[in-house]
Amino acid sequence: MNPNLSSSSLATLSPGFTRPVQDSQAVFRAVLDAFARPGQIHTVRSDARLPIAHAQAAAVNVLLALLDQDCTLWLSPALRQDAAIANLRFHTGCQIVEHAEQAQFVWAASGAELPALSTLACGTEYEPELSATCLVQVDALAHTPGWTLSGPGIRGTQALNVDGLPADFVAQWADNHARFPQGVDLLLCAGEQLAGLPRTTRIGS
Repeated sequence: MNPNLSSSSLATLSPGFTRPVQDSQAVFRAVLDAFARPGQIHTVRSDARLPIAHAQAAAVNVLLALLDQDCTLWLSPALRQDAAIANLRFHTGCQIVEHAEQAQFVWAASGAELPALSTLACGTEYEPELSATCLVQVDALAHTPGWTLSGPGIRGTQALNVDGLPADFVAQWADNHARFPQGVDLLLCAGEQLAGLPRTTRIGS
């Protein structure tokens, strides 16, 4: 039992993964595939449903699979609830931080709550792996005309239509891409679907 949890917080806890090893491994493979094949949409399913308002299943599964006691996580305002903090601390041991720039993982409930990418941890020239991974929940993902993605892991180009990001996101992403090897990586989550957007990917229209 986590000694930092109050009795009221314990009352909000859910079981998380019922098959922790198998489920976390399956989600981890989906995340690896998403980053290896940017823009391809993957479905992430498990029976883990944490009692967190505004949380989408793909994001919850990814966090349960990837976070541990050495990880720092920032929650956007709509997600910063007692139930969210209690469950994430209980199931992963992660540290919740107050400011997005302090976090290794950033979870945004929507595009409207996504911090400016330039404010997030971007690593260093010699340690680019110290950058943040950002999970942003969007309204929909589809392989229909919208963005035209290119870069490592994409044969030719990849079409991806994303509904629910800020109007200036493409411009922010161009700046993020230009900082390579520094920069942040994104996982776009819509329901049980997710798509990876590593810093090496270029967005065209």
